Amino acid sequence: MIRRIFIGSAALFGVASIMGFALRPKKKPLLHYVFFWLKNPHSDAEKQQLISGLKTLAAIPTIHKIHVGVLASTEKREVVDTSWDVSELMFFDDEAGQKIYQDHPIHQAFAKNCSHLWEKVVVYDAIDV
Repeated sequence: MIRRIFIGSAALFGVASIMGFALRPKKKPLLHYVFFWLKNPHSDAEKQQLISGLKTLAAIPTIHKIHVGVLASTEKREVVDTSWDVSELMFFDDEAGQKIYQDHPIHQAFAKNCSHLWEKVVVYDAIDV
């Protein structure tokens, strides 16, 4: 009898755990796209300085993944914007992680040390669906 109660209780606990897990709201990953237009777009040294600065951001713990890029030499089409010089794409687990990144000392140092390199920055934040 005690064994039946134990097995029944264990099964009930297992179902309750699964149901509780299923009812928790899922985090929605946040994608953070940033495009930079350099003040001196023909300066390879300044482009490399910005790229190096962007790569330091990978040390921020809430960044799940980061990609730093430059223009690809793909076919030029009307719908493709080729006016920017350097880009970054970051993946965060959620909006809270992106907020931590914004306020992080490494990000603040990047902005302080590299903002003189760009004339324009455009940011697109999206929630993964």
